Amino acid sequence: MTDETCQWQGWREATERALYGPGGFYLRPEGPAGHFRTSVHASPLFAAAVARLLGEVARELGTAEVDLVDVGAGRGELLTAVLAAVGPSLSVRAYAVERAARPDGLDPRVEWTDRVPRGVRGLLFANEWLDNVPADVAETDTTGTVRYVEVRTDGTERLGAPVSGPDADWLARWWPLREPGARAEIGRPRDEAWAAAVASLAAGRAVAVDYAHVRETRPPFGSLTGFRAGREVPPVPDGSCDVTSHVALDACGAAPGGGGLPAAELVTQREALRRLGVSGGRPPLALASTDPAGYVRALASAGEAAELTARGGLGDFLWLTQRVPGTAR
Repeated sequence: MTDETCQWQGWREATERALYGPGGFYLRPEGPAGHFRTSVHASPLFAAAVARLLGEVARELGTAEVDLVDVGAGRGELLTAVLAAVGPSLSVRAYAVERAARPDGLDPRVEWTDRVPRGVRGLLFANEWLDNVPADVAETDTTGTVRYVEVRTDGTERLGAPVSGPDADWLARWWPLREPGARAEIGRPRDEAWAAAVASLAAGRAVAVDYAHVRETRPPFGSLTGFRAGREVPPVPDGSCDVTSHVALDACGAAPGGGGLPAAELVTQREALRRLGVSGGRPPLALASTDPAGYVRALASAGEAAELTARGGLGDFLWLTQRVPGTAR
């Protein structure tokens, strides 16, 4: 084995290198869409719903000029679709936040940046971003001590030092580990990343959409996994696959130290999209005789909506929303 393969690291450091280091998984030309299907890729109904949400935010702010920030923008697919769906009454300044290079042919209205812009007035939207903010993994050993899990580039694991300090405090509050073999992803870096994203808003809403769980339903052995070419694979941090884990979104939405962040709302994607007019209901059968082509289109749309809102699938994603009050310009 090479020296790099033999090196032991915490999962946070190993994931950072595997996803975003030289030759990292998320810097590849094909982008995330080459390996897995998100709500953005499943149906244009998703982008249309985000466009309606952006319109709601603009009305709340009393403006026809609004910012849209897509954090973890992939190759700009969501922004491209939202800009196409927004009506002429709204002027949108679009920002794609992504560590990969700007793709060729992207709409020139989109500003490409590797960091969240500050002073935004509008909507900050993060679809499947936080699950790829690297996090350390902890496991309880046979004596009941919670330890960091270390990993080599080939995926081999061992238990390392006891978890201490802020990481131990986070586990005690959000994901207590009591039984030998119990595992958790330590979500503190995700909390901090989300808090910084919300703080970038001068006014508007911040929305995070992700595979997620809450304190009452944490997976007993964690959720760390890998994806490659549309298939779930072992999480090997060598750059060959995505390395991801579900997000403790209830922790992300809580204010660090008891203050500083606006109140959070947490709902399923099924409920969030229903509020935005995406229900998955079948069109009336009578339409088939009066407008056959329209019925076929409506039926296809209903199928796409059903996928976006399905139980046991995309509909179980959680939407975390935090509002930042502002005054009209």
